[in-house]
Amino acid sequence: MASSHILVGVVARPHGVRGELCVDWHADSPELLDGPLWLRLGSRPPRPARVAQWRMHKGRPLVLFEGVADRDAAEALRGAELLVAREDLPDIADDEFYVEDMIGCAVLLESGRRIGALDHVEFPAGQPLWSIRADDGKEILFPAQPQFIAAFDPDAPSVTIAPPEGLLDIYLTEQRDQKERS
Repeated sequence: MASSHILVGVVARPHGVRGELCVDWHADSPELLDGPLWLRLGSRPPRPARVAQWRMHKGRPLVLFEGVADRDAAEALRGAELLVAREDLPDIADDEFYVEDMIGCAVLLESGRRIGALDHVEFPAGQPLWSIRADDGKEILFPAQPQFIAAFDPDAPSVTIAPPEGLLDIYLTEQRDQKERS
């Protein structure tokens, strides 16, 4: 199910005492910070936010939002998601897609075997990590690197993965053992 907002970053922490925020950035272009943004704190609805200024620092954007003038105000935004309205995003190529559009789709191995559904995506250390909810309810963590993703079929919807040998053994062994005990 397509969302009207796309996650582009997460506020990591305050930077300095004047309200600047360090952002874990997930989009290709930091120039999205120049356009309309939305902030979502926890389960609250997104609210509009305007960037007064931004700069790159050690590979991540440092952002100063209008109305955030000190470290305490910045601290209150820790963990907030930065979103862009889908209609404000640049056009993408036919073979590209937004991760947001993959949430909920079936996750298959190249053999066609279903292992579960994509539940959510995290970005520890700036790298995408998929949380796949196995059909038995267990969580499978999968490093979503391009070389491990074989195909995405938005019509199915499904994503086919090609994990390196042994990566999913512990998860799949547990599933097989549970089926054998049943």
